[in-house]
Amino acid sequence: MENKSHALLAGLFTVALLIAAVFFALWFNRDRVDRIPYEMATSLPVSGLNPQASVRYRGLEVGKVDSIGFNPQKTGEILVRISVDPSTPITHSTFGTLGYQGVTGIAYVQLDDDGSKPALLPSSEKRPARIEIRPSILDNIQNRSAAILQQTEALTANFNALLAPANQQKIIAAIDQIGSAATALEALPKQLEPALAQLPALVGNAQQTLTSISALSRQGSALAADLAKTTRQLQAPGGPLAKLTDTAEHYSAIADNIERDALPAINALTNEARTVMQTFNRSLGRLGENPQSILLGTPDLPPGPGEAGFEGR
Repeated sequence: MENKSHALLAGLFTVALLIAAVFFALWFNRDRVDRIPYEMATSLPVSGLNPQASVRYRGLEVGKVDSIGFNPQKTGEILVRISVDPSTPITHSTFGTLGYQGVTGIAYVQLDDDGSKPALLPSSEKRPARIEIRPSILDNIQNRSAAILQQTEALTANFNALLAPANQQKIIAAIDQIGSAATALEALPKQLEPALAQLPALVGNAQQTLTSISALSRQGSALAADLAKTTRQLQAPGGPLAKLTDTAEHYSAIADNIERDALPAINALTNEARTVMQTFNRSLGRLGENPQSILLGTPDLPPGPGEAGFEGR
């Protein structure tokens, strides 16, 4: 009986020792660092992320994930609660993404900062500050995979339409035309050889033409200089233009004198000649009516009313 009691006491002592060892290990291994809590909200999937997952700031481990759950105030939103070291520079522009360790699929929270709002973000246990979770590269690939697949399908359909029998005939005809054009291009240098052979002579003629043009330009410059000299001589005081101007003014004065003195006399002489001609014409008319008046003289006019010998009808 005594042996049984000793065995029971030994067993109880062993169990107590094991419990004490477990509590000691838990107490020894507990996290003694006071971390600052933060909350992250996202509507993206968090596949591979588990509690106690590491939190890294630009690659450095600064904390752990405390809990993951749904937001009761917003349907479909996931809340990830993390705690980080107080020395971590969490600012208003800090954001988080999900990173993955190799090919295992185990996720962790990757914190980064774009520097747009450098003020530190305060947080507490009662009111944890919220950090934005942005899509990672894999999330962007997954979101755009549907559009990429649609574009791939459209490209495949267009490629199939391009390889349709009717288009194949057109492609073959286009290739034949390209071959014909290449053949024509091969014959083109031979056709250009005569023209290329004449190029040296053409260049020589062009040089001679340029020489002639240069000489003609020099002659034109000399002619322009002579014309300028002649113009200066013509316009000089006492020159031909001045003399011509004086002569024109002299003849203008003579014309004025003729108009002022000679024209009235000529007009009077013209009037007298007109009167003489009228008298001469009347004399001729009378002579035609009575030619004998040359020998007998002009007959007397019959007496008019009131004169002696007037006889009324």
